[in-house]
Amino acid sequence: MLGAIAGDIIGSIYEFDNVKTKDFPLFSQESEFTDDSILTIAIADAVLGDRDYRKVLRDYFRRYPNPMGSYGSRFFVWATSGESEPYNSWGNGSAMRVSAIGFAFDDLESVLLEAQRSAEVTHNHPEGIKGAQATAAAIFLGRTGCSKAEIKSYIETNFGYDLSRTVDEIRPVYQFNESCQKTVPEAIVAFLESTDFEDAIRNAVSLGGDTDTLTCITGGMAQAFYGGVPAAIAQEVFMRLDQPLREVTEVFMEKYCQF
Repeated sequence: MLGAIAGDIIGSIYEFDNVKTKDFPLFSQESEFTDDSILTIAIADAVLGDRDYRKVLRDYFRRYPNPMGSYGSRFFVWATSGESEPYNSWGNGSAMRVSAIGFAFDDLESVLLEAQRSAEVTHNHPEGIKGAQATAAAIFLGRTGCSKAEIKSYIETNFGYDLSRTVDEIRPVYQFNESCQKTVPEAIVAFLESTDFEDAIRNAVSLGGDTDTLTCITGGMAQAFYGGVPAAIAQEVFMRLDQPLREVTEVFMEKYCQF
C-alpha cells in the first residue's frame, strides 16, 4: 500500500491545479500526505490488528482531523457524530483507502469480502462497494502474477467498468469527480497503460480531476503489478509521513509486501 500513499502525496498538489501532462515534478516542498494516506494507513492498521474498520477509521480521524485536502463532507459528519450507520455513499473514498486489503489476503474471495467490509462501514451504496472491490481485486491479481490483459478482462467482466479508453482519450475531457464510477475506471486505465510504477503515477496525474485520490488508487495497483515502489520514490514518501504513520506503513510492508 506504499504505492497508494506515494500516489496520494504526488497527486496532492495537483488536485486543484491539474497539469494535464505527464511532464511534471514528482515531488515539491508542498507535497504532503492527505486524508487519502491517513485512511489508507488506517485500513492497514485495522488489518494488522484484526480490528473493527469503523473504530479504526474514527480513531485516525481524531488523530488527524485537518490533513491537507481535508476529508469528504459526509465522512466528516459520520466521523464526528455519535451515529455508526453508513451513509450510502458511492464516493471514491472507499476505493482510495482499500489497497492494503489487496495485499494482505491470500485468495480473491477473501479480498472481495474484506473490501466490501472495509467499504460498507461508510460507503454501503453498491457503487461504493464495487469501487473498493474492483481496486482490491486488481491489486490482488497484479501481485499474484496475472497479466494486464487478465486483470482488464476480470474487472470488465465482473464489475462492468469500461476500460477500453486510452489515457490520451480520457485526458482532454476528464473533469473533477468524486464518484467511484468516474474515478476507479480511469485509475485502472492509467495503470493498465503504464510501463512501470512511475509511468503509472504520471498517467494518473495527467488525467486531472480528483488527482490525489485517482493517483492513490493507481499507485496501489502499480506497486502490486511492478513488484514494489522505486527506492527514490519510497524515500521521498517516508520523509513526508510522521512517525506513527511511517511505523504502521513499515510494519505492513514488512509483513505483506515482500516481493
